[in-house]
Amino acid sequence: MDRKQMVRLALGFSAVAVAVLAMPSVAFAQEAARAAEHATFLTSQGAAWLGGAIGAGLAIMGGAAGIGRIGGSAVESMARQPAAAGQISTAMIITAAMIEGATLFAVVVGLMAVLK
Repeated sequence: MDRKQMVRLALGFSAVAVAVLAMPSVAFAQEAARAAEHATFLTSQGAAWLGGAIGAGLAIMGGAAGIGRIGGSAVESMARQPAAAGQISTAMIITAAMIEGATLFAVVVGLMAVLK
């Protein structure tokens, strides 16, 4: 199979999947309408929990990516100039501590949103 046939096959399967997923909503439309009158999608407390959890997770991922990048660059720099290893490692530790502090602050703010 060439690429064009693979794309057509994938689009065909996608169309069938969408059709199959849409069928139950048509069959149970009256029940869904009654349930929608009594329920909301997301309460204000649920939005706070969701936002706090997503914010804390993104902060941790960003901090980890930053510290990983700093560590990788520092090791590469030390390999290129072994004489400057002391200065490089000191700068690396200070910068990693600053990123860790900002990450901790962001996680605390996210947890405050969850526990409000």
